[in-house]
Amino acid sequence: MEQNIVVFLLTTGIFVMLVAHAAEETKNGIPYWRTLKNNYELNEKYPQGVEKQKELLEKEGHTIIKKGKKYYVKDYSG
Repeated sequence: MEQNIVVFLLTTGIFVMLVAHAAEETKNGIPYWRTLKNNYELNEKYPQGVEKQKELLEKEGHTIIKKGKKYYVKDYSG
């Protein structure tokens, strides 16, 4: 069972990354930047990295905090 969960998380992560890049390339307006990793962490594999995701989330009124080398949405309720 544990192996199935790991495979599911891995393939889900790859799929989310592919969708984000496709959305950015086609400029279709899909708000991929709103999907976060565990604990509301920004995703470094999105188009233009966490800096772009941070910028887009801040435009929507979210507060982004840095802990070590990682960025998180502060007080997220989604």
